[in-house]
Amino acid sequence: MYHAVFSHVARVPLFADLSRPGDLDLNHTVNLYLSPEEGITLGIWHTVPDSLWQKAQGKGLEWYQQTLQNGAPVIIYLHGNGGTRGAGHRVGLVNVLSAAGFHVLALDYRGFGDSSGEPTEAGLTTDALYLYQWVKARSGSSLVILWGHSLGTGVATNTALELQEQGVTVDGVILEGAFSNIRQAGASHPFTMFYRKFPYFEYFFLDTISENKVVFPNDENMRKLRSPLLILHAEDDHIIPFHMGQELFEIAQQSRNSEKSVRMVPFEGSHGYRHNGLYQEPRLPAIIKQFVQSLNM
Repeated sequence: MYHAVFSHVARVPLFADLSRPGDLDLNHTVNLYLSPEEGITLGIWHTVPDSLWQKAQGKGLEWYQQTLQNGAPVIIYLHGNGGTRGAGHRVGLVNVLSAAGFHVLALDYRGFGDSSGEPTEAGLTTDALYLYQWVKARSGSSLVILWGHSLGTGVATNTALELQEQGVTVDGVILEGAFSNIRQAGASHPFTMFYRKFPYFEYFFLDTISENKVVFPNDENMRKLRSPLLILHAEDDHIIPFHMGQELFEIAQQSRNSEKSVRMVPFEGSHGYRHNGLYQEPRLPAIIKQFVQSLNM
């Protein structure tokens, strides 16, 4: 069950050369590798805003880094479990955000894609922290926002809270398809449906996760986190039940003096977005722009 939490061995898309994002129609994207600690190398894509598409042709890493200071907001995308940064719905979201005028940095955590090492909760948080600090050192006064999807919501809130404890408030946090904590997510995941009827299900499955120090306590993090927050959740999400996103929204509201810094946008089940399809929503760019504009107020 521990490995099922990360599902990092599943490399999707198969045979894709992640060092060549142009092969996946990301032709205004540069591939780079960063090392958050000795022995760990992370594969990362930096996609510039779509308005820079022509200028980006043939440019190298130095040019891409310089563009981070052009004033456009920067989104660090923290994907869910399984697959790589090249999965179709992840590439789809990167393209949507780029077209909306954002820089997007999408990484594969340690053990995922072409990144080295083995995943742990602490390790994934370290990876995201390192990328955030790398971006902040190069982006001047530009807004830097953490966007977590599914498992990545746990990475996002862990990262934002750790930075907050260091005296740094993340400009904004976006949670897409968020769970309350990994134990509850595991108990309701379709993968465990068959096993729930057996005795000792909690002991053999859920307790094993906790014993391996995999918690991702979004619910507890919400009680402490003070960064502006946007929660996105499809009502027909078949992986992370919609009520978990609602629960996080209510916790966040109750723990803050101002409701203005917390917003939740539900998406009707009739759209069929389920867990991975929110990037197809025509209103999504406007929703994200409105949230980002509120960060400057």
